[in-house]
Amino acid sequence: MKIAVIDAQGGGLGKVIVERIKQRIPQAEVMGLGTNVIATSAMLKAGADRAATGENAIVFNIREADVITGGIGIIAANGMMGEITPRVAEAVSSSRAVKVLVPMGKCNIIVPGTEDYTTNELIDKAIWHITQCVPDKQKGSE
Repeated sequence: MKIAVIDAQGGGLGKVIVERIKQRIPQAEVMGLGTNVIATSAMLKAGADRAATGENAIVFNIREADVITGGIGIIAANGMMGEITPRVAEAVSSSRAVKVLVPMGKCNIIVPGTEDYTTNELIDKAIWHITQCVPDKQKGSE
């Protein structure tokens, strides 16, 4: 199972997501895809199996992902203070991969109901949904 974690800016959200995926689904191959080298570096330090930086690297590598995760801004053109290019947002949105998005209250996207949860709780909910994507034959090795 290949999971693409996309992040921007300082990579804090991506770092936490990578750490939790590696804890819960150690057999998954995690790709840390950052819009900048700081975000990519944070995800590598968190345990991503491989990583790449920039628009083309993100668009190219998500083609092989079974699951794409990150903040909800990764589907918004010019999201994350402009670091998510329209090309990245389109590639993520158009991908056949399952998308598990953390509904952060940024990028002018409001998801009613999420204000009742902390960021850590939202990340935990996202990780739970990702674990549900693991094929049954791999679940025994969790």
